[in-house]
Amino acid sequence: MFKKILIANRGEIALRVIVACRELGIKTVAVYSEADENSLHVRFADEDVCIGPARSADSYLNVPAIISAAEITGADAIHPGYGFLSESAYLAEVCEACHIRFIGPDPNVIRLMGDKARARRAMKKAGLPMLPGSDGPVESEEKAVKVAWDIGYPVIIKAVAGGGGRGMRVVRLPSEMGAALRTAQREAEAAFGVGDVYVEKYLENPRHIEFQVLGDHHGNLVHLGERECSIQRRHQKLLEESPSLALTDKIRRKMGSLVVDAAKAVQYTNAGTFEFLLDDGKFYFMEVNTRLQVEHPVTEMVTGIDIVKEQIRIAAGERLSFKQSEVTFTGHSIECRINAEDPETFAPSPGVIHAFSVPGGPGARIDTFAHSECTVSPYYDSMVAKIITHGRDRQEAIARMRRTLEMTVVDGIKTTVPLHLKILAEPDFVAGRLGTAFMERFVPKAKPGSLAAAV
Repeated sequence: MFKKILIANRGEIALRVIVACRELGIKTVAVYSEADENSLHVRFADEDVCIGPARSADSYLNVPAIISAAEITGADAIHPGYGFLSESAYLAEVCEACHIRFIGPDPNVIRLMGDKARARRAMKKAGLPMLPGSDGPVESEEKAVKVAWDIGYPVIIKAVAGGGGRGMRVVRLPSEMGAALRTAQREAEAAFGVGDVYVEKYLENPRHIEFQVLGDHHGNLVHLGERECSIQRRHQKLLEESPSLALTDKIRRKMGSLVVDAAKAVQYTNAGTFEFLLDDGKFYFMEVNTRLQVEHPVTEMVTGIDIVKEQIRIAAGERLSFKQSEVTFTGHSIECRINAEDPETFAPSPGVIHAFSVPGGPGARIDTFAHSECTVSPYYDSMVAKIITHGRDRQEAIARMRRTLEMTVVDGIKTTVPLHLKILAEPDFVAGRLGTAFMERFVPKAKPGSLAAAV
């Protein structure tokens, strides 16, 4: 087992990894930017190293600085958390060259799944169902139009690299293709350094379902069930839950088996998430996230499995601590992402939190870096907390989430707590009638072809 792990991240996920390491008896190293000098992950790590100024490119995305911090502190391994460098094949390769263990998949797998066009081909070969689309990148308007005619409008143009809604455009008419293609290519180039895009059939209001997998280096690979992530805005998930009301036990077993077989086909190790769109009872593969997900706590709540500790054990060469037959699902869990944003306009709301209190109570878990008099920086992601509840059934999980949100106090900045209370009270949510267009009732309707209209 490792003696010391460097956490190449910040905020609540850095604290989450510190918690797992403390339970395993592993020392931790926090890295931080100048803006995060007084953050909790710095306070609670055993050691800390400043790696640069506030700008992410000069700190949390600075691979040489992170590797140097690991070397000078004698860290055995690096946990990347999520975001930043968590899906960087380059960081994984540098770690390998420096004899530091990267707590994540093999760099070849990260690179394969990071290229969505190649990932589609690999997963299709492995037997996962696909949406109709181009076999690879499309370079010209003529080729894109031909693909669209073949599969039928509307279609969506997607960046081969990256995610988060950048390099995406929905196209409903042939006359829109040229402008949409050029815009998506420019956005992809600016965001990811690669302007390649591909074309895929666009679904208007599917459900977004993802399966969590874990695999060790001894050939053992399991799934931990699914998460429903349909409630999202501009491709950013707002609320997740497990299990999904759309799946029966039979479908769960079938899809879980397909996902495990697909993961084995590419020799997947460590934690990963296979994402699908579910439309009219049919699943379609979307992508693989080769990292820990923000929403991993809902899976932990219903399975009782600590995913972060399993990640660490796997990276250390240990076998999975359980078999597929030992994975059980108990009750229902919901996660709300609390962002520092205006709940009506979604405008960012950075600043100093003067009072912060989130009650616990039965079935409530709070993952956060926030506290009274802490600063929510404008330099990074706006999420300040994750509230996760668990109940014997979905109704109890919802009731516990409402209770927790209603008793939450955050003074000094605006947050999305009021928005989540509206979502929880929406009859369609209560009834489980969900889809990726769910949030349209809470925000101005996007124009066709815009980022907000894309899945």
